Amino acid sequence: MKKNMGSTDRIIRLALAVLVAVLYFSGVISGTTGIVLLILAFVFVITSLVSFCPLYPLIGLNTNKKAKV
Repeated sequence: MKKNMGSTDRIIRLALAVLVAVLYFSGVISGTTGIVLLILAFVFVITSLVSFCPLYPLIGLNTNKKAKV
């Protein structure tokens, strides 16, 4: 599994995940929408930690400048 996410991409994903978590746990978003967004936030955290997004190869995207040859 080659890294395909750059640092900016990772930071944005982590920031969005934190924002969704804060909104969910403060009650601003709730119900099914809140749960779906919370799951998406969890996926964002995991993909940021491993620097790999499984959707990027499918659409030919790579934000990792070091991996581009």
